[in-house]
Amino acid sequence: MKILTIGDVVGEAGLDALHALLRRIKRDTGADFVIVNGENAAGNGVLPRQAEDIFDAGADVVTLGNHAFGKQQIVPYLDEHSDILRPANLAPQSPGQGWGIFDGPQGSRLLVIDLIGRCDMKYGPDNPFLCVDRILKENEGRYDVALVEFHANATSEKLAMGYYLDGRVSAVWGTHTHVQTADERVNPKGTGYITDLGMTGPYHSVLGVRIEQSIAMFRGDLTEYFKTAPGDCAVSGAVFEIERGGKCVSVERVWKEYKIR
Repeated sequence: MKILTIGDVVGEAGLDALHALLRRIKRDTGADFVIVNGENAAGNGVLPRQAEDIFDAGADVVTLGNHAFGKQQIVPYLDEHSDILRPANLAPQSPGQGWGIFDGPQGSRLLVIDLIGRCDMKYGPDNPFLCVDRILKENEGRYDVALVEFHANATSEKLAMGYYLDGRVSAVWGTHTHVQTADERVNPKGTGYITDLGMTGPYHSVLGVRIEQSIAMFRGDLTEYFKTAPGDCAVSGAVFEIERGGKCVSVERVWKEYKIR
């Protein structure tokens, strides 16, 4: 089977690019299941209508990260929809779910886990390494393939998670930094890995933000609330090919340009 994973969708421009290209990418790659990170669809967070847009574009599961609750309107939606995941290692009273078991191709059962890192984040979630151990143990025998998104800032923390789960899950991928990394690989025990999928949004930008605003912030100038950059976009992600038994056999990066007319 092939799992298509798409990096952070940024703003309405990112949503437009996703609608234009996702089904074509799915067809061209032969993907059987699609997971999209949507936590930046509203800039800081995601609105229910935007989550619906991502599903309409072709996603089977939507994942979130540190901006999961950036828009409070999403809170009831998280409780009502099991196919949108916030990080599992947030406080236990947080709305929504951090993992789910979904129907995959040919009757397979896919365990999808969303985690958030702790290095250089602004709050203190539970230990993601211990959290994923608990989830895998609690669901033993209930799934055929386990897939883990790690929404984290530090590349070292992501790499450590990839090796920690090597041979225990089929794929681990990172999100959050909005920059696609060129380190896709299959780790020694058969887990597919990439440090960051990149973002889906305007590529002439600083992580999706207008260039002049980001420069002003780093200069120390006063600047208004960040706005999504204009211009051409790209859909960014990776495809994991997984054989029967759960071992990953290949990882291929995806980067497709979407021209604004």
